[in-house]
Amino acid sequence: MDGISWVLLLVLSLLWGGSFFFTEIALQDLPPFTLVLARVALASVILWLVIIIRHIRLPQSHAIWGSFLIMGLLNNLLPFSLIVWSQTYIAGGLAAILNATTPLFTLLIAHIATDNEKLTRRKVVGVITGFIGVLIVTGIPSFTALAPETHTTTENSLSLTAIAPFAVLIAAISYGCASVFGRRFKNTPPIVTAAGQTTASSLMLLPLVVLIDAPWTLPFPTLPTWLAVAGIASISTALAYILYFKLLARAGASNLVLVTFLIPISAIFLGFSFLNEALARDDIVGMLTIGLGLAIIDGRPLAWLRKTAF
Repeated sequence: MDGISWVLLLVLSLLWGGSFFFTEIALQDLPPFTLVLARVALASVILWLVIIIRHIRLPQSHAIWGSFLIMGLLNNLLPFSLIVWSQTYIAGGLAAILNATTPLFTLLIAHIATDNEKLTRRKVVGVITGFIGVLIVTGIPSFTALAPETHTTTENSLSLTAIAPFAVLIAAISYGCASVFGRRFKNTPPIVTAAGQTTASSLMLLPLVVLIDAPWTLPFPTLPTWLAVAGIASISTALAYILYFKLLARAGASNLVLVTFLIPISAIFLGFSFLNEALARDDIVGMLTIGLGLAIIDGRPLAWLRKTAF
């Protein structure tokens, strides 16, 4: 990649890492489904405005528009809701670490669901290494101490804190399914796919928000919450999607996967700098192990080390 591509990659990791930071702030006033709806609905408006301004052609196939519902479920509604719910019990940095397992699940799902993306020996080693990292993070009792100070710490919440990391792993599986399912949109303008799935997920979330959250009964959100919602929708969703597709066209999918290494670092940095969040030693070891697994899967970092050493 050239210098501009590396800059775009770093900015994208900061935008996506920022979603965990914005979520921590907005959860002080908003329940999970309401926050997710605000995120995808506002992002939809922004994306459709860009489509209209740029006169981007819309797909004519009814099947594509129907597929946006499934994509919205797999790539927005399920993972966003699960991750946001998990952050009511665990810190954003830990959620970001576990979310970094998405490529591991994507490889496994692609191996099962496709004929041309089977696991190689190197990828198997990488997947196993990555899941060892997951076990290091989720298999320790001390990570309950990572619950943000403002959250409830009753006995019931502690049991939910133990479950919350697995909600992020389910979200990662959902992202993996979305990656495989999303290949049917290869002839659809990427920004249209982004707008279609966020719009579909908004429509599906609306009845859940009305029936479960009843946001009209809640106190009026504070200014930091409004700013966090604006940030997660406009910066971490709409702008991130636009930047993602720009980088995809410029650097290719194999280089774009490098962002997975950087998102947890961005999320941890923001949480530590502004929210006083900290990670336990085992979580850091787990993050490094997951990163090693991703490096083995990608292949390039190890090839660079061999070239440098010999």
